[in-house]
Amino acid sequence: MEISKLYEPTKAEEKWYKHWMDEGFFHSEPDGREPYTVVIPPPNVTGVLHMGHVLNNTIQDVLVRRARMKGKNTCWVPGTDHASIATEAKVVALLREQGISKHDLTRDQFLKHAWAWKEKYGGIILDQIKHLGCSCDWDRLRFTMDDDMSDAVIHVFVDLYKKGNIYRGVRMVNWDPKGLTAVSDEEVIHKEVDSKLFYVKYKVEGSADEWVTIATTRPETILGDTAVCVHPDDKRYAHLKGTKVIIPMVNRAVPVIFDEYVTMEFGTGALKVTPAHDINDYNLGIKHNLQVIDILNPNGTLSNEAGFYIGEDRFKVREKIAVDLEKLGQVVKIENIKNKVGYSERTNAVIEPKLSLQWFLKMDKVSKPALDSVMNGTIKLIPEKFINTYRHWMENVHDWCISRQLWWGQRIPAYYCVDSKTAACKEAIVSETTPTECPHCHGKNLRQDEDVLDTWFSSWLWPISVFGGFKEPGNKDINYYYPTNDLVTAPEILFFWVARMIIAGYEYMGKEPFKNVYLTGIVRDKQGRKMSKSLGNSPDPLDLIKQYGADGVRVGILLCSPAGNDLPFDESLCEQGRNFANKLWNAFRLIQSWEPVDAEPGDVSIYTNWFEHKLNEQVELIEKDFASYRLSEALMSAYKLTYDDFCGFYLELIKSLCGKNPPRKVYDATIGYLESLLKILHPFMPFITEEIWHQTKDRTEKDCIIVAPFPTAKKFDSKLLADFELQKEYLKQMRSLRQQYNISPKIHIEGISPVTAATGLTKGVMQLSGSSFPDKISAASGPTLSFLLKDKEYIFLPPEGVNINKAEKKEDLIKELEYHQGFLKSVAAKLGNQKFVANAKPEIVQNEMNKKADAEAKIAAIEKQLASLN
Repeated sequence: MEISKLYEPTKAEEKWYKHWMDEGFFHSEPDGREPYTVVIPPPNVTGVLHMGHVLNNTIQDVLVRRARMKGKNTCWVPGTDHASIATEAKVVALLREQGISKHDLTRDQFLKHAWAWKEKYGGIILDQIKHLGCSCDWDRLRFTMDDDMSDAVIHVFVDLYKKGNIYRGVRMVNWDPKGLTAVSDEEVIHKEVDSKLFYVKYKVEGSADEWVTIATTRPETILGDTAVCVHPDDKRYAHLKGTKVIIPMVNRAVPVIFDEYVTMEFGTGALKVTPAHDINDYNLGIKHNLQVIDILNPNGTLSNEAGFYIGEDRFKVREKIAVDLEKLGQVVKIENIKNKVGYSERTNAVIEPKLSLQWFLKMDKVSKPALDSVMNGTIKLIPEKFINTYRHWMENVHDWCISRQLWWGQRIPAYYCVDSKTAACKEAIVSETTPTECPHCHGKNLRQDEDVLDTWFSSWLWPISVFGGFKEPGNKDINYYYPTNDLVTAPEILFFWVARMIIAGYEYMGKEPFKNVYLTGIVRDKQGRKMSKSLGNSPDPLDLIKQYGADGVRVGILLCSPAGNDLPFDESLCEQGRNFANKLWNAFRLIQSWEPVDAEPGDVSIYTNWFEHKLNEQVELIEKDFASYRLSEALMSAYKLTYDDFCGFYLELIKSLCGKNPPRKVYDATIGYLESLLKILHPFMPFITEEIWHQTKDRTEKDCIIVAPFPTAKKFDSKLLADFELQKEYLKQMRSLRQQYNISPKIHIEGISPVTAATGLTKGVMQLSGSSFPDKISAASGPTLSFLLKDKEYIFLPPEGVNINKAEKKEDLIKELEYHQGFLKSVAAKLGNQKFVANAKPEIVQNEMNKKADAEAKIAAIEKQLASLN
């Protein structure tokens, strides 16, 4: 078989992904094997692949592919989320381009356009995920607005309503004036912006010249003020108890109230209270029974209740009222400040806290099992540092606003009697099926609630609904695949999605929806900024895949991705991944070029024996890393085992000793090691490993590495491995020496150390390094080359033509000496600290003592070299 000189990622990716699909390797049906189930965090149907998706889906695929190789029945369920706000905004924008306004359409007409948009654009991100190599069960593809998924949402709403857990009421919500809907906290992005802080004075009622000064960044809300609040212990305002102040412009007298909520040291210590437009003010209003004046229309213009600037945009009014207040002489000063302002993630409009009639889910009782399951370890959060965050959220949980003022989504199954002939007719009729008449007055004139449910109200049922757990309770899929195993997601939706799925799991299945939650970090650029399209600092993952190959991108993103920590992503990591793939390919080509002979391995067998033990040691380490979800560390172990130990040491030794004609047993062992490495690497680098797997020998269409057994750890000799570390380090130091003095690998270097210095160095290592030692000590007439290794100094004669500048060498040695002397001083100080020695673990103290001994040996060796230069 002719092997291509260069590995061609694109060809391999297209070929093998299709092959895996055709052979059904991704598909799962319940059987007698242990299931391994993962549900994909459904990306927005509006979305395209970004680096966060690359990280999240690569981690999932690594876990799934390894479980498959472990013989488990893997089921990775893909799907998309209908993303009510984002999708509706996209459709509205598209219609606008066509000269169509949403308001000119009926609901049904609009939804036809929305479904057409979804069919045309909704699958883009799924196709992109395939390019990454994700082995999802595409036969099980789900969408949160599939009929049975929507039926589940409606069923759960009605069930929770009947249980008394859902109610309708006026509450403070995050309002998107552009999207004209309430949004969740998760959909509010806080940005630091340049603002102005206006200090405005309010006249004390009945006083000739006494004023109270407040500070606000939103002077337009002054028109809705219904109190001024100060701290009960603030002596500056104690005399104002029982008095009122006059709100500028509207001339409304409002009470001065006293509450510990106010911070005396902040600003003027006096807080304007606008219950309709701030959540904290709203809570103060309830506590102190204040009037509520809503000065804003849903679209962000001022309402009739404002009394001024009616119908004008809130930000234009902000400018106008500042001027008008200055004319009245009531602006004390204006400061330029930076503050954080909430923006809608979907429309980028500035969010307004607004009182609104919405549907809510009571969270206090239903959330308790979800808190307990994490605190008692039934569900594990990885890393554990997020447990306290989770507990804080769940112990301070607020009722969930589940309604959205949109048309795209599951419409709330609440109906109202239009005729309202009795008092009871005002109650909503909540039903899974459309009622034909009012149950109270039997009127036929009913209307359904206009709102749809929050998208999260669909996705919180995901682990159950994707397996038909609501449509067919107790079916074979839900019984086999639920609870799922691992959930991989981002920490920012730990409460908004993860906690809610746990709540739903206990409410409707009586058990947890998953065993482990792996929380990824945020992908950031080299400057530490979160990667985003708006900043222009995020590369297109498909461009990266095209340039570096899917395997290269997967390795690049995983090399910097410890769980829960942010990722300082650099495109050079993908280049490193590509180079690693090329290294693996070249190693394969080298082995394939060999022509084994029938001969006994002889001394070469010590190297095959060493790599066998090294392989077993690393498999055990990699298994431990996987068990602890240290995927980045597992990859690094596999990387070093392949790149350094196999390619850089083992293959080089065999090539040096045997040329192209290794003994048959050595060749067979090497092929076996290569195949083991391919198996270890496959979860991380699926395409190149499958490509090489099929070229090492003739295999059937089903004999693929994707289903090959993952290597199992066997016993290994720790002493043998420790002895070989000396071999590797010697070779490394020799290569460094050659590089330092520009000595060609072809030039032999003669040592002058005593034979004891070379004890333990094998023939192959000496030959590969191009060096040797005499049987007896030789004297050097001039400067020498040397390095320290394992407390022994290795000294060499400079080859002919290599001149050593004594002054430069002395200068370098003095710098090195000073470094080690400083290091020794710091270690000695630590060991001289009796508190440290008494409290530290014995192994830590011993490690410091080893450092001390090593530093002393290096100092002695350097001083000896310096003496020889005098």
